[in-house]
Amino acid sequence: MVGKYIQELTGADIFLIEPEIAYPTDYNECVDQAKKEINEGFKPKIKGGVADINSYDVIIIGTPNWWSTIAPPVLSFVDKYDFTGKTILPFVTHVGGREARCFTDMGKEMPESDFKKGFAVSGNSAKSSKQDVEKWLREAGIIK
Repeated sequence: MVGKYIQELTGADIFLIEPEIAYPTDYNECVDQAKKEINEGFKPKIKGGVADINSYDVIIIGTPNWWSTIAPPVLSFVDKYDFTGKTILPFVTHVGGREARCFTDMGKEMPESDFKKGFAVSGNSAKSSKQDVEKWLREAGIIK
């Protein structure tokens, strides 16, 4: 939802980060797999890619908060590209853990970027977050 609001407010292109092999639909199995992947530093292969990442100066990257850090598929995306000189705006959705280490962990993966202040929203509030997303984008100078 947050990504769609960003697209509506900015007119930006959008790319959905999806693993090639879907996570289990059973909640407990998914949690167990995610925890294992994070603990092992696993980076799953992701579907597709951005054709010409170099044509973008500003990149907004979202992740769910999984075990207080970025989700492994998002880590795979971040690891796939060179973000040197790019302006990065991160956002995170969560179920109570806020951003935890998501922003700092993501920033460490792209040290040569201009990493800006992130936006965090609970999953329960994502549908009603358009005004907050707009405020964040205005403060970041992305929209007027």
